[in-house]
Amino acid sequence: MRTGIYPGSFDPVTYGHLDIIKRSRNICDRLIVAVARNSEKSCLFSSQERMELIQGCCGEFGDFIEVVAFDGLLVEYCRERKVSFIIRGLRSVSDFEYENPMAAVNRKLSPEIETVFLTSREETSLISSRLVREVAGYHSDVSALVPPLVAGKIRQKFPLGR
Repeated sequence: MRTGIYPGSFDPVTYGHLDIIKRSRNICDRLIVAVARNSEKSCLFSSQERMELIQGCCGEFGDFIEVVAFDGLLVEYCRERKVSFIIRGLRSVSDFEYENPMAAVNRKLSPEIETVFLTSREETSLISSRLVREVAGYHSDVSALVPPLVAGKIRQKFPLGR
Protein backbone atom coordinates (compact mmCIF):
# COMPACT_ATOMS: atom_id res chain seq x y z
CA MET A 1 0.00 0.00 0.00
CA ARG A 2 1.41 3.37 -1.04
CA THR A 3 0.75 6.11 1.48
CA GLY A 4 1.12 9.77 0.62
CA ILE A 5 1.01 12.78 2.87
CA TYR A 6 -0.34 16.20 1.98
CA PRO A 7 0.94 18.63 4.63
CA GLY A 8 -0.10 22.24 5.04
CA SER A 9 -1.66 24.80 7.30
CA PHE A 10 -5.06 24.59 5.55
CA ASP A 11 -6.11 27.85 7.21
CA PRO A 12 -8.69 27.58 5.77
CA VAL A 13 -9.06 24.61 3.42
CA THR A 14 -9.88 25.84 -0.10
CA TYR A 15 -11.20 24.39 -3.33
CA GLY A 16 -7.56 24.22 -4.45
CA HIS A 17 -6.65 21.98 -1.50
CA LEU A 18 -9.62 19.73 -2.17
CA ASP A 19 -8.63 19.39 -5.82
CA ILE A 20 -5.14 18.22 -4.82
CA ILE A 21 -6.68 15.71 -2.37
CA LYS A 22 -9.02 14.39 -5.04
CA ARG A 23 -6.27 14.05 -7.64
CA SER A 24 -4.01 12.29 -5.12
CA ARG A 25 -6.26 9.25 -5.46
CA ASN A 26 -4.58 8.67 -8.83
CA ILE A 27 -1.14 8.22 -7.26
CA CYS A 28 -1.60 6.71 -3.82
CA ASP A 29 -3.74 4.16 -2.03
CA ARG A 30 -4.06 6.20 1.13
CA LEU A 31 -3.53 9.89 1.91
CA ILE A 32 -2.71 11.53 5.22
CA VAL A 33 -3.81 15.16 5.23
CA ALA A 34 -1.47 16.63 7.83
CA VAL A 35 -2.47 19.92 9.43
CA ALA A 36 0.66 21.69 10.62
CA ARG A 37 0.59 23.16 14.08
CA ASN A 38 2.85 26.16 13.55
CA SER A 39 3.33 28.21 16.68
CA GLU A 40 5.03 30.99 14.69
CA LYS A 41 2.00 31.49 12.47
CA SER A 42 -1.15 33.28 13.57
CA CYS A 43 -4.08 31.20 12.32
CA LEU A 44 -7.72 32.05 11.73
CA PHE A 45 -8.74 28.55 12.89
CA SER A 46 -7.24 26.29 15.53
CA SER A 47 -5.63 23.06 14.33
CA GLN A 48 -8.66 21.16 15.67
CA GLU A 49 -11.06 23.41 13.74
CA ARG A 50 -8.98 23.03 10.57
CA MET A 51 -9.03 19.24 10.93
CA GLU A 52 -12.81 19.26 11.43
CA LEU A 53 -13.31 21.48 8.37
CA ILE A 54 -11.19 19.18 6.21
CA GLN A 55 -13.05 16.11 7.47
CA GLY A 56 -16.38 17.84 6.86
CA CYS A 57 -15.39 18.69 3.29
CA CYS A 58 -13.90 15.29 2.48
CA GLY A 59 -16.71 12.88 3.32
CA GLU A 60 -16.78 11.65 -0.28
CA PHE A 61 -13.23 10.32 0.08
CA GLY A 62 -14.14 7.83 2.80
CA ASP A 63 -11.26 5.73 4.10
CA PHE A 64 -8.89 7.09 1.46
CA ILE A 65 -7.89 10.00 3.71
CA GLU A 66 -6.91 10.40 7.32
CA VAL A 67 -6.76 13.90 8.76
CA VAL A 68 -4.18 14.49 11.48
CA ALA A 69 -2.41 17.36 13.18
CA PHE A 70 1.35 17.28 13.51
CA ASP A 71 4.31 19.37 14.52
CA GLY A 72 7.98 18.84 14.18
CA LEU A 73 10.00 17.77 11.19
CA LEU A 74 7.84 16.45 8.36
CA VAL A 75 10.23 13.70 7.25
CA GLU A 76 10.41 12.32 10.79
CA TYR A 77 6.63 12.15 10.90
CA CYS A 78 6.68 10.49 7.47
CA ARG A 79 9.12 7.82 8.70
CA GLU A 80 6.94 7.14 11.75
CA ARG A 81 3.85 6.72 9.57
CA LYS A 82 5.62 4.78 6.76
CA VAL A 83 4.79 7.43 4.18
CA SER A 84 6.13 6.82 0.65
CA PHE A 85 5.86 10.35 -0.65
CA ILE A 86 4.97 13.94 0.14
CA ILE A 87 2.41 15.64 -2.08
CA ARG A 88 2.66 19.37 -2.63
CA GLY A 89 0.43 21.58 -4.74
CA LEU A 90 1.95 24.20 -7.00
CA ARG A 91 -0.02 27.23 -8.16
CA SER A 92 2.80 29.28 -9.59
CA VAL A 93 6.52 29.54 -10.21
CA SER A 94 6.92 31.22 -6.82
CA ASP A 95 5.38 28.15 -5.16
CA PHE A 96 7.96 25.98 -6.95
CA GLU A 97 10.77 28.29 -5.85
CA TYR A 98 9.60 27.86 -2.25
CA GLU A 99 8.86 24.13 -2.42
CA ASN A 100 11.84 22.87 -4.42
CA PRO A 101 14.53 23.69 -1.80
CA MET A 102 12.36 22.10 0.90
CA ALA A 103 12.02 18.97 -1.24
CA ALA A 104 15.80 18.88 -1.68
CA VAL A 105 16.39 19.13 2.08
CA ASN A 106 13.77 16.45 2.74
CA ARG A 107 15.51 14.20 0.18
CA LYS A 108 18.85 14.73 1.98
CA LEU A 109 17.28 13.87 5.34
CA SER A 110 15.19 10.94 4.04
CA PRO A 111 16.15 9.78 0.54
CA GLU A 112 13.49 7.06 0.65
CA ILE A 113 10.67 9.64 0.75
CA GLU A 114 9.87 11.29 -2.58
CA THR A 115 8.18 14.64 -3.09
CA VAL A 116 5.52 14.78 -5.80
CA PHE A 117 4.33 18.13 -7.15
CA LEU A 118 0.80 18.46 -8.49
CA THR A 119 0.11 21.63 -10.41
CA SER A 120 -3.12 23.43 -9.73
CA ARG A 121 -5.95 23.41 -12.18
CA GLU A 122 -6.50 26.74 -13.89
CA GLU A 123 -9.73 27.39 -11.99
CA THR A 124 -8.00 27.02 -8.59
CA SER A 125 -4.56 28.41 -9.40
CA LEU A 126 -5.25 31.84 -7.90
CA ILE A 127 -6.83 30.60 -4.68
CA SER A 128 -4.72 30.67 -1.53
CA SER A 129 -5.67 30.49 2.13
CA ARG A 130 -4.00 33.86 2.64
CA LEU A 131 -6.19 35.39 -0.09
CA VAL A 132 -9.32 33.86 1.48
CA ARG A 133 -8.40 35.31 4.89
CA GLU A 134 -7.75 38.72 3.33
CA VAL A 135 -11.06 38.78 1.44
CA ALA A 136 -12.90 37.60 4.56
CA GLY A 137 -11.18 40.28 6.62
CA TYR A 138 -12.95 42.85 4.45
CA HIS A 139 -16.26 41.09 5.21
CA SER A 140 -16.65 39.98 1.60
CA ASP A 141 -18.10 36.75 0.27
CA VAL A 142 -15.58 33.88 -0.05
CA SER A 143 -18.04 31.25 -1.28
CA ALA A 144 -16.36 31.02 -4.71
CA LEU A 145 -13.06 30.15 -3.03
CA VAL A 146 -14.00 27.66 -0.32
CA PRO A 147 -16.66 24.97 0.23
CA PRO A 148 -19.97 26.03 1.85
CA LEU A 149 -19.02 24.53 5.25
CA VAL A 150 -15.85 26.62 5.35
CA ALA A 151 -17.60 29.76 4.07
CA GLY A 152 -20.13 29.42 6.89
CA LYS A 153 -17.41 29.14 9.55
CA ILE A 154 -15.61 32.14 8.07
CA ARG A 155 -18.85 34.18 8.13
CA GLN A 156 -19.09 33.45 11.86
CA LYS A 157 -15.72 35.16 12.32
CA PHE A 158 -16.23 37.87 9.67
CA PRO A 159 -19.93 38.64 9.05
CA LEU A 160 -20.67 39.80 5.50
CA GLY A 161 -21.20 43.44 4.56
CA ARG A 162 -19.83 45.32 7.54
